[in-house]
Amino acid sequence: MTKPENTIAFQGAPGAYSDLACRGAYPGMTTLPCRSFEYTFDAVCEGKAALAMIPIENSVAGRVADIHHLLPESGLHIVAEHFQRVNHHLLGVPGAEIGDLTHVHSHIHALNQCRNLIRELGLEPVEHVDTAGAAADVAAAGDKTQTAIASELAAEMDGLQSLKANIEDAEHNTTRFVVMAAEPRNPGPESEHVLTSFVFRVRNVPAALYKALGGFATNGVNLTKLESYVGGGFVAAQFYADAEGHPEQKALKLALEELAFITHEIKILGVYPGHPFRQQQNEAAED
Repeated sequence: MTKPENTIAFQGAPGAYSDLACRGAYPGMTTLPCRSFEYTFDAVCEGKAALAMIPIENSVAGRVADIHHLLPESGLHIVAEHFQRVNHHLLGVPGAEIGDLTHVHSHIHALNQCRNLIRELGLEPVEHVDTAGAAADVAAAGDKTQTAIASELAAEMDGLQSLKANIEDAEHNTTRFVVMAAEPRNPGPESEHVLTSFVFRVRNVPAALYKALGGFATNGVNLTKLESYVGGGFVAAQFYADAEGHPEQKALKLALEELAFITHEIKILGVYPGHPFRQQQNEAAED
């Protein structure tokens, strides 16, 4: 049996894009499929896996639903991030041809990301819980009129053939994942290209967010991500944020101290190195 310390958990069926992300980021580890995000977190908390690969946003579909509520309650720490390019394939059973197809099965996000081809082929979309599960169902049915939108990895696992590759509407279709562990892996304040992820809840007063963000502006701290979500009672907004820098570095330390005067609470979710993809995108934007 695979040792837990060499196992990384993900939400979805084998062959899902999260599975692909695990294999790309940690090729030496064994992937562990889990039915839900909660089970994925539990796998790490219970010692069944050392890491969890969690998608939080996609460049086309936006943020992953509910994940901002789940992260703070998981009991885990963000220790890394990973960017996975999403290359959708149109998968069919052996012997099928595009002209045979009538229905396309996949997760709602994947269906939305391939609208142009679905419209062009006149296919009837069928929603599934995840892309890999859709591929498995199509393989099990053995019907040449049914196709799935999923990864090439799912095709290999389910014995399907790729009828058309790279069918996504947007060439930049990329998902950002965070890697979570039971214990933090703080890179240290002297490290470069560090990110700090945290959540906070502003007081229910006028201009609360304006005041909360002022400390980041005056101290020259760049927020690379800021998203709001409603907490219980609808009386105060909660926010998820990613900031460049380490909490012990002067600029971010001062900004967080100022934020503490305005908010009910601040919870650090993780301090970790930024992925090279992030630096590449920043350099490309400057050119």
